Amino acid sequence: MSYKLEEARNSVQQRIVKALREYRNLYAVQHRLGGRMIYPESLKLLPLYGLALCKSIPLRGGYADAQLDERCAAGYTMMSLPVKNLLKLLYPSLVRVDEYLLKASSQADELDTSRLPVTAQSLDSRGLYIYDDGLHFVIWFGKMLPPDVAMNLLGGDFATDLSKVNLCEHDSELSRKLMKILKKFREIDPSYYQLCHLVRQGEQPREGFFLLQNLVEDQVGGMNGYVDWILQIHRQVQQNA
Repeated sequence: MSYKLEEARNSVQQRIVKALREYRNLYAVQHRLGGRMIYPESLKLLPLYGLALCKSIPLRGGYADAQLDERCAAGYTMMSLPVKNLLKLLYPSLVRVDEYLLKASSQADELDTSRLPVTAQSLDSRGLYIYDDGLHFVIWFGKMLPPDVAMNLLGGDFATDLSKVNLCEHDSELSRKLMKILKKFREIDPSYYQLCHLVRQGEQPREGFFLLQNLVEDQVGGMNGYVDWILQIHRQVQQNA
């Protein structure tokens, strides 16, 4: 926190470049590189987590993008987390659940919890998604999600302002299945209890605050998306390699 924000982000990027350049210099002949970027298996996610760190609350944007107290609180939280929890906070899980909820109980297999890329391209306006950073759940309702699904999950509050709705179990199979999913996610690490934030597609600024600005792989607030970030790192690794 003693550096300017831009300097801190550049420092993160340069450390990644240095690590990948050192590996390239050591194994360039063995791999017959050409213009490719190489890295060991243990470092394959390093650029992604570096980008996520630069977009985290302590380092993102300019001074107007987050209050100083908010940056400090987020920074101390990150420093106190175990590594596994920190990595999840930096790159949360994004899981689609509406297709599972709509299956009849007799046909339903286990929920596919494979993580989707944390980008707006993963969001289907006909779907229902859970975004989980280990500290919070954000449940995203697509604007084309069938109204009866929302009604089953939220009861009579399905058409109201979601900031005023508390998610609770209703007398429907869909609601019970959703609550079981959230319970299962919470049991993965019982040291934290993720509170739920409900978000409807297109409702700003709520959607932007809870979800869109946290989509790590997208270009947000003037910061690079993942593709531009990895290309920039690739060019710098090749320089003077």
